[in-house]
Amino acid sequence: MIHKFLLSAYKAMPPALQKHAALYREAMLTARLMRSRSSVRECNVCSYVGNFKAFGFPSRLDARCPQCNSLERHRLLKMWFDENKDRVASKSALHFAPETAVTSFVKPLVSKYVTADLYASLAEIVLNIEAVDLPDNSFDLVICSHVLEHVDDRKALSEMHRILTPGGIALLMTPVIEGWPQTYENPAITSPKDRALHYGQFDHLRYFGSDIRARITDAGFALSEYTAVEPYVHKHALTRGEKIFVASKQQFDTCQT
Repeated sequence: MIHKFLLSAYKAMPPALQKHAALYREAMLTARLMRSRSSVRECNVCSYVGNFKAFGFPSRLDARCPQCNSLERHRLLKMWFDENKDRVASKSALHFAPETAVTSFVKPLVSKYVTADLYASLAEIVLNIEAVDLPDNSFDLVICSHVLEHVDDRKALSEMHRILTPGGIALLMTPVIEGWPQTYENPAITSPKDRALHYGQFDHLRYFGSDIRARITDAGFALSEYTAVEPYVHKHALTRGEKIFVASKQQFDTCQT
């Protein structure tokens, strides 16, 4: 009886009110679903154990640690660093577009840690990743997380390869549509509205396909991958199958031999 009464009351509303009532109902159902699906997670960045928060638009359930604000990609990077301490200890690191959660565990591990961004307020030094104002062989490690989709990736990859020391590593993360054999980009798509529609965010320039691997190796890198798998996906609330592309600069340039 109550359900029939509410349904008749809804139908009697003016169209404008029906729209607002429907949006409110959808929001309440979403909130109820998110509460029902929430599970205890462990943050490997700050050691928090408990329920995580939703983040992003559209919302990703259990994406953000409420204590240190780490996201899925930060916790995956933390796993890589925990397993590769010997590769980064006493090394120099350049971090593009630094994120606080990542800085918290990288800085104590390396001998030299420098943050860089295109905007002075966001990092220690100002650098354009497409034309890095640094000498060749400047750093042993470069961290570049969710930057390549914003810039000319071919120029950025070439520059990262140039400034890395022989044997150096670039840790690369970006959204990838693995089911697409080719990267989707169109220079005619320029407005923020169109970029949001085509690429998922107003300031993105492309959606990488599986050919991102060729784009990385074309810059001269050797490539391996570090993937988010179970049981760590549910334990640390990682994105299933998300990857860190570990791009290594060869010790010797074969073109010179």
